[in-house]
Amino acid sequence: MITGFLIRALDRNITVAIAVILAIAVLVPASNLLLSADNPLHIPTYIMALFGKYLCYALLALALDLVWGYCGILSLGHAAFFALGGYAMGMYLMRQIGSRGVYGDPVLPDFMVFLNWKELPWFWHGFDMFWFAMIMVLVVPGLLAFIFGWFAFRSRVNGVYLSIITQAMTYALLLAFFRNDMGFGGNNGLTDFKDILGFSVQANGTRAVLFALSAIMLALCLLIASGIVHSKFGKVLVGVRDAESRVRFLGFRVENIKLFTFVVSAMMAGISGALFVPQVGIINPGEFAPANSIEVVIWTAVGGRGTLIGPIIGAVLVNAGKSFFTGAFPDFWLFALGALFIAVTLFLPKGIVGTVAQYAASRKAYRRAQATEAAREAANQAEAGPTSTQAAE
Repeated sequence: MITGFLIRALDRNITVAIAVILAIAVLVPASNLLLSADNPLHIPTYIMALFGKYLCYALLALALDLVWGYCGILSLGHAAFFALGGYAMGMYLMRQIGSRGVYGDPVLPDFMVFLNWKELPWFWHGFDMFWFAMIMVLVVPGLLAFIFGWFAFRSRVNGVYLSIITQAMTYALLLAFFRNDMGFGGNNGLTDFKDILGFSVQANGTRAVLFALSAIMLALCLLIASGIVHSKFGKVLVGVRDAESRVRFLGFRVENIKLFTFVVSAMMAGISGALFVPQVGIINPGEFAPANSIEVVIWTAVGGRGTLIGPIIGAVLVNAGKSFFTGAFPDFWLFALGALFIAVTLFLPKGIVGTVAQYAASRKAYRRAQATEAAREAANQAEAGPTSTQAAE
């Protein structure tokens, strides 16, 4: 079964993409750790950390593409799943600080001591163990997606109404996590991390490992997503996107198909958030902002939704452009982002990868038509040749 899954998942484009991502996972940390700072091929730690953040965004865009590009669910709330995964990792990192905090409390994080909390809330227990935190990275976003999807999909909420509800969900979480009495650090969130698995989060080696893990998880999730969309289930998934009523009339439980895909996508988003937090060093309620979810939609659209590889490229390109323009032209970045989205919608409706694939397919069809026409002409000439000879005799 696993062999069949891999055969379906690893088509040529996906294989090349995974190979490139895994090569980056090895070469970038090796360049940072093994080459001297004066070597032209040396990649500084801050650049590696920046691109590690881009890889996390790429995984988030891939998660959105799975539900939007292949199931037709335009989620404007994927930032919520990203942030919940980030908070699960942040809670583990906060528990690792121990007595090294500002107030020196071995159990309570600094913000709880400041707010006069007397004991650790029940939902913080267990986060001092790495394995438990990693389970929560998957369970918390997945459970939220399951509960939300159970009610939304069984109520047959579709289209723009579903998008608005997902945005309302992430905005409600934004307001909730801003409250100090929620026990998640309020406006300031969780920060001042020290260690992860006993290693300093600021050490070059730790940052290199986090970068490599981000790339490896991106490759693994790409493999899983490719296996899903290229399976029989994936064919039904595309059918739900293109003609939901017909799929329903054929006897498929459309709500279950949507629910499964939505939960898998939410778990991928949670993983991206968990990898994001130790590399950036902070998680706060701002990550729930609806604008963040809209940006993910832009990355996916720019790269090409429904392509898997496109959202990865779009996330990296748009965020690299954001890093450049916010430094060079900080007052005009939002205008540039809006202009980019409008330009893609008007001139590249299939995104970068989708447009390139469409052009390659049209060229292939044109060459095939030319070859067919040439063969037909050759056959006609071969038939006409003996007739002419017989007539001359």
